[in-house]
Amino acid sequence: MCEEKKEVITVGGKVPAFHLETFEPVAGQFGSFHLEDAVKAGKWTVLVFYPADFTFVCPTELADLADKHAELEKLGAEVLSVSADTKFTHMGWQAQERLLKDVKYRMGSDARGALAQTLGAYDYKSGMAYRGTFIINPDGVLAGAEVSLNNVGRDMAELERKLKAFVHTYKNPAEVCPAKWKPGEKTLKPSEKLVGKVADALK
Repeated sequence: MCEEKKEVITVGGKVPAFHLETFEPVAGQFGSFHLEDAVKAGKWTVLVFYPADFTFVCPTELADLADKHAELEKLGAEVLSVSADTKFTHMGWQAQERLLKDVKYRMGSDARGALAQTLGAYDYKSGMAYRGTFIINPDGVLAGAEVSLNNVGRDMAELERKLKAFVHTYKNPAEVCPAKWKPGEKTLKPSEKLVGKVADALK
């Protein structure tokens, strides 16, 4: 019997309130994450979905995310890795896999893949999440979404760059960030004066 597919929230849409049970490596205990709490606190939410604990590409990605975690927090983000595994499995994996020794962000349990389905990152054939990276702004709106097949790992440096750009444009809504933009570089202010003259504006 085929599982009924849920309506997917796309970029620009409001993400429905959700909560995840978590394993919190710093405290060494279980907890929970509620999107509405992050919104009330004016926080960004970064969700990094992956297929499953005790797999192969996944710990390399989570280690890379650990390297970027402090900078993402400075930008005002709540960071969670997420799979359909239980909080108990997260705890066991983080304790055993040496690549995860520096993980300090919360590890969320998306039971039955409900949130992955809502965000369009669920593989109905395998029952696992795809590699999905989602950025939710302080208003609860989905600002960024990237989903890929599970045979290629991500580079979290691009996640950091995108979040910096989203934070900048959230604070400066009249501006847009060109390709490869980094803080301190020129942005653009769309208007009729800019049409056909982007190269000049970036000089």
